[in-house]
Amino acid sequence: MAAALKALNAKIRSNKYLDYFCSTHFWGPASNFGIPIAAVADMTKDPEIISGRMTLALSCYSAVFMRYALAVTPKNYLLFGCHAINCASQITQGYRYLQYWNFGGRELAIKGKEVAKDIASKA
Repeated sequence: MAAALKALNAKIRSNKYLDYFCSTHFWGPASNFGIPIAAVADMTKDPEIISGRMTLALSCYSAVFMRYALAVTPKNYLLFGCHAINCASQITQGYRYLQYWNFGGRELAIKGKEVAKDIASKA
């Protein structure tokens, strides 16, 4: 049995594509893609629920790991892509947060809800 596993491992490691698919260079970023997928999905939600501190932390985290992905040997472009998407989406979320809480977006949203209530009550 051990010989069969050793032969299977040698077969996998001899094919560069299978070797990459079975490595942490692939599975680390693949499992990490949940963060940017969630961030992109959150862009349609109400900006009131955005955490400014968490958005800043995730932006910095992704920027650091984008640099790390290019500093390791061999370069991990999948990890770089994952964190580039996350950094861009977190910066967008940060803009939405600032727009809502600091640049008058909240007041416009409240006014819009009041207008919608008036229209609904008249109908």
